[in-house]
Amino acid sequence: MKTLNDFNFKNKKALIRVDFNVPLDEDFKVTDSNRIVSEKPTIIKVLEDGGSCILMSHLGRPKGVQDAFSLRHIVSTIEDVIGVETKFVTNCVGAEAEEAAKKLKPGEILLLENLRFHEEETSGDKDFAESLSKLGDIYVNDAFGTAHRAHASTTVVAQFFPGNKCFGHLLAKEIESIKKVMETGEKPVTAILGGAKVSSKITIIDNILDKIDHLIIGGGMTFTFIKAQGGKIGNSLVEDDKMELALEILEKAKNKNVQVHLPTDAVIADAFSNDAHTDTCAVNEIPDGWMALDVGPNTEAAFAKIIAQSKTILWNGPLGVFEMNNFAKGTIALGYAIADATKNGAFSLVGGGDSVAAVKQFGFEKKVSYVSTGGGAMLESLEGKTLPGIAAILE
Repeated sequence: MKTLNDFNFKNKKALIRVDFNVPLDEDFKVTDSNRIVSEKPTIIKVLEDGGSCILMSHLGRPKGVQDAFSLRHIVSTIEDVIGVETKFVTNCVGAEAEEAAKKLKPGEILLLENLRFHEEETSGDKDFAESLSKLGDIYVNDAFGTAHRAHASTTVVAQFFPGNKCFGHLLAKEIESIKKVMETGEKPVTAILGGAKVSSKITIIDNILDKIDHLIIGGGMTFTFIKAQGGKIGNSLVEDDKMELALEILEKAKNKNVQVHLPTDAVIADAFSNDAHTDTCAVNEIPDGWMALDVGPNTEAAFAKIIAQSKTILWNGPLGVFEMNNFAKGTIALGYAIADATKNGAFSLVGGGDSVAAVKQFGFEKKVSYVSTGGGAMLESLEGKTLPGIAAILE
C-alpha cells in the first residue's frame, strides 16, 4: 500500500483529491471545518518536501455551474486552517486550470473549482479524468468520504499515474482503522450496531460475525429482534417483514460463538417528542400506546461491562433518539464506556453518520481512537466491499 511517505514531493505537483464537501451557512461561511482540518497533515507533508498542492473536491450536488456551490467560498477557511495562501481557479479542467497549475511554485496551493460542475465527474468519464491528470505529477487520493464512488477524480484518474499514485495520510488512516477492527484487532472484539433498521445493517452483520466476539444491538432495530422473540413492544419501531431475518441472525451468531447483547430495559414515551410522558420498563413488556426511545439504566450498565472487557471496539449507530435530550442518556453512557475502554488501551473506531454526530455533539471525539470521515464509504468497507477509490490506488 503506497502512502505519502513513499514519495518525496520536492519540485513535484501533487494532484490531491480531498473531501471539502463542508457545510456553509446562508452567507456562504464554513460552519464546520473538520474536513479541512483533517486534510492538513497531507498538505503540509507535500509543502514541507518542497512540492506544491493542487486540490480538487466536490461541494454539494449542483446542477451545472451554480455559484452557491462554488469552492471559492471556502478559500479563506483553507488559508486559516493550513496557514498558506491558497490560489483559486474558476474551472478544474481546460486551459485556465492548466495554466494555473503550470505557474504553481513549490510551497504553493491551488484549489480547483467544484468538480461536479461537470457531469463527467460523476459519470466517471475517462477524457475528463485525463484532463485532470495533466495538472499534476503525483496523484494522491485522500478523500475517504467519496472512495466508494467510481467518479473521475476518485478512481478513473489514477490510471494516468502508473507508479505515481498513493493514499494521503487521512485515507491511509481510515484503511488501517478498519483493518484493525476487521482483521488485526486484539480480542475480544465488540461491535455496537444501533440505528433504526435491521435491513440497513444486515450485510454488515453478515460480514463481521466471523471477526467479532460480542455484538451489541441498540436503537430502533432492537424491537424487530424483541418482537421476533415474542416480546411486547407497544408502538416501538419495528420491521415486521424482517423478524425471521432477526432470528436467523441470532442463530448464526450462536453458531459462530458470538455473544449477542440486546437491551433488557427501555425508556418509553407516549409520543415521539422530547416533552412526552416517560417511564422505564422491561424491553419486552412495553404497553400499547407507548414506544421505546432509549435504553434503560440496566442496559447501560450491562453494555458498559462488556465494553470494559473489550480490546477492539466498533461503534456504528446510536442507542436511542439522542437528538432529543430526554432520550440521549443511553448513547451518552455508551460514549463514556467506550472512552474509558480507550483510555485503558482498547482501540475504538466510530463510523456512520449518526454515531459520528453523537460523538461530536457530546464531546467524545478526542476520547476514542478514531472517528471515520466517511459515512457510506465506512459502511461499505464493513460490508466487505472493495471501494473503487481504494482499489484504483492499489492496482
